[in-house]
Amino acid sequence: MLRDILIQKGLSNREAEVAELVSKGLSNKEVANQLFVTEKTVKFHLTNIYKKMSVKSRAQLIVWCLPHLGFVENEARIENNQNAPAAATTQAPQTIPAGSATVAGTVAGNAAGISIIPGQRNDIVGGRNGGSDVGMGL
Repeated sequence: MLRDILIQKGLSNREAEVAELVSKGLSNKEVANQLFVTEKTVKFHLTNIYKKMSVKSRAQLIVWCLPHLGFVENEARIENNQNAPAAATTQAPQTIPAGSATVAGTVAGNAAGISIIPGQRNDIVGGRNGGSDVGMGL
């Protein structure tokens, strides 16, 4: 998909391959190894890609390619599918791991039952939280 779009933009098949691999996060050396060429050849292709795509850097190339990579669309679909059933049922409270304890509404192991209010700073000072050493500023 991305390769076809890059070819339509005027890149050669090999340049499109290089751009696709770079967009997936591979280094020049990794691209060279995967395509069985030298690192110098990859740099040469990147120079041509930058000119043809009117970008100035590897980062700009990646940003241009991101919307066209298949995994971005697949991740969005997965998130939508996971959220759909959750919307029909009540959601469980979010938990925050705190060492070996878990925070969910109240501090686990807290004899005083101090509640944690989202969006508000809640300090637990040693000695006031049932003797544990859990100190959190949320």
